[in-house]
Amino acid sequence: MKTILWATLTANGNYAQSGPENPPKKESLDDFATHAKAAGNFIIGRRTFEGMRGSGGPGPGPFADIDIVVVSNNASEIPGVTVVRSTQEALSYLQQKGHQTALISGGADIHNSFLGQGLVDEVIFNVAPVLEGKGLNLLIDKANYRYKHVQLLDCKPLGGGVVQLRYAIDR
Repeated sequence: MKTILWATLTANGNYAQSGPENPPKKESLDDFATHAKAAGNFIIGRRTFEGMRGSGGPGPGPFADIDIVVVSNNASEIPGVTVVRSTQEALSYLQQKGHQTALISGGADIHNSFLGQGLVDEVIFNVAPVLEGKGLNLLIDKANYRYKHVQLLDCKPLGGGVVQLRYAIDR
């Protein structure tokens, strides 16, 4: 199964933290919905899912026919989504459902877990036109600070100052 990690970064390279003072750009949200529809699914952390739900999504609309998989050690059941305990369980579930691609969509912990385990084939970074003083980083190896070379597949403007970078990762 092909795994694609989708994230929004700030112009200074931090993992973008959205909130009332810095809402996500419409162009990034529309792009996420497009990728989720194409994959037919997305994997998300519980806290990020709850944040999305609190802001009016995910729910009916663009995610009505999409398999949403929430990775959580705490939640046992969330109506309308599948809850799993691990990254491997999330991928196994989507494979059993017949998906060819898994979209990893949210939460720095989820992203870092997939990256740290070497489970990502491709990354899509939407770079938002904002500088963030304090942010989180995407990490491939917390202990050894190793490098992982990637191959640029595409680079395009999405509008609103958002630029998308798409890279392949050799696993």
